[in-house]
Amino acid sequence: MHYLSTRGHAARPSFSEILLGGLAPDGGLYLPSTYPQVTRAELDAWRSLSYADLAFQVLDKFATDIPDEDLKNLVNRTYTAEVYRNCRPGEDATRITPLRILEQDDGRQLVLQSLSNGPTLAFKDMAMQLLGNLFEYTLKKQGSELNILGATSGDTGSAAEYAMRGKQGIKVFMLSPRHKMSAFQTAQMFSLQDPNIFNIAVDGVFDDCQDMVKAVSNDLEFKTHQKIGTVNSINWARVVAQVIYYFRGYLSATESSNQHVSFTVPSGNFGNICAGHIARMMGLPIKKLVVATNENDVLHEFFQTGSYRVRKSSETLHTSSPSMDISKASNFERFIYDLLDGDTDRVRQLFHKVEREGGFDLSGKPGSDGNEFASVGRFGFFSGKSTHADRTKTIRDAATRYRLIVDTHTADGIKVAREHIEKDVPMIVLETALPAKFNETIREVLGRDADRPAGFENIESLPQRFDVMAVDVAEIKRYVAAHTGL
Repeated sequence: MHYLSTRGHAARPSFSEILLGGLAPDGGLYLPSTYPQVTRAELDAWRSLSYADLAFQVLDKFATDIPDEDLKNLVNRTYTAEVYRNCRPGEDATRITPLRILEQDDGRQLVLQSLSNGPTLAFKDMAMQLLGNLFEYTLKKQGSELNILGATSGDTGSAAEYAMRGKQGIKVFMLSPRHKMSAFQTAQMFSLQDPNIFNIAVDGVFDDCQDMVKAVSNDLEFKTHQKIGTVNSINWARVVAQVIYYFRGYLSATESSNQHVSFTVPSGNFGNICAGHIARMMGLPIKKLVVATNENDVLHEFFQTGSYRVRKSSETLHTSSPSMDISKASNFERFIYDLLDGDTDRVRQLFHKVEREGGFDLSGKPGSDGNEFASVGRFGFFSGKSTHADRTKTIRDAATRYRLIVDTHTADGIKVAREHIEKDVPMIVLETALPAKFNETIREVLGRDADRPAGFENIESLPQRFDVMAVDVAEIKRYVAAHTGL
C-alpha cells in the first residue's frame, strides 16, 4: 500500500514513511492510492472478533509495511479493558466501544456507540493510544526522535499528551485557545508535569492554533531540522485508527452483512466523520453519514449549499460544545479529493483559493468553481445543526427518557440524528466525550454534577503548568527550537 497527496506530489510513500508527519510536502493530505475493499464474507468472519483482532484486520490493509506480528502486538497492547476502563455502569469494558440502544420504535432504532472509555474520557483516545504505541515502535526502529506540534480545541490535546507522556524519544508541544476550553479539559492538559509535555495557551481561537501548526509544517526546512511531527486529525494513522470503530459499530448493530446502518457524527474538523467516509469507500454498508455541527456551521452550510466558506477568527463563536468551535475543517480536503474524482490540480487550486479568499463554491451556480455538489449524494452525506438551546433540551430529555447524561457534543449528535433516522436502518450516534468534561453545562441544565470516573474527582485543583503566547508563527518556532535544543 502506497500513499499520495491530495495535491499531486509525485512521491508515493509507505505507511511508516508518513506515520510521523502530517502534511505532504506540497501542503496536501495523504490518502491511500486506492481504498482497500472489504467483502461481505470478510465482514461475516469479523463479527466474532475482539476489538484488538478487528483492529488488526483493518489496519493490516493500510499498514502493509509493518510485519504482522509487530502489528498484532501493537493492537493487543492498545485495545485492552485496562486502557478503556472508564465505562459507565453496566457497560462491558472488554467490548471497548459498547452500543446502547436509546430508542426503538416502529422499526426506527437510535443507538449510542460509547467511544469515551479511555484515559481522557473522549473519543480521541481510540486513535491516540494506538498512535502513541506506533510512534514509539517506529522511532525505536529508526533510532530517532520526534517533536510533536499540535493544536487542540480541547480533547485532542489531552488525548495526545496522555498517549505520549513518558514515551521515549518524543516531546509534545500542544497549542490550545486560551480560556476557550472547559475547566476539566484545561486541567487535564495543564496539570501534567511530565518533562516531555509542553502546553501553550494561545490568545486566539482554535483556528489560529491550527493555522500556526500548518504554517510550521509548511516550512519544510524547519520541520525537518526540528523533527516535527503531528498528531492532529490530518495525521493519516490517526484517521485510519478511527475507521476501526465504524466497523465495530456496524458489526455490533447488525446481524447480517446485507443490512445497512447510518452514523451521525458531531463534527468540526471533519476528521471523525472522514474516517466513516473511508469505511464506506472500503465497502462498509453505510447508508447515511450525517454531519452534526454546532453554531459554527461551516460544514452544514457546505452540505446544504455546496459553498465552503471559512469563518474568520472574529466570526468563530465560543459555544457550550467547544470542541466543535472550528471554522476551517482541516480534513475536508480528503473528501473534496474524492468528490473531484482525484483531480489533484483542482484540489490544489480550490484550497489555495481558501487561503486567498476564504472559501470556494461547488454549487454549479453562475460564477461558482464547479458543479460537483450535485454528486455529494453518492457519498451518503447529510448534515444538521444544533444550538445551545437544542443541546440543553436534548441533555434534559436524555436524562429523563434514557436515564443517561450525555455531554454537549453528543447531545448535538442525538438532536441531528433524530432528523435523519429511517425505518429498518439503525442510526448510530458516535459519542464524543463523557459529560464530566463539560460539567458547567450539565450543572446549568440538570442542576447537579455529572458523575466522574475514579481518579478525576479533583482534577481542576491540581497545579497547572503552561505558557501563554500570541498568535505568532515566529514565536512558536523560537519556542520549539529552545526546548528541543536542535
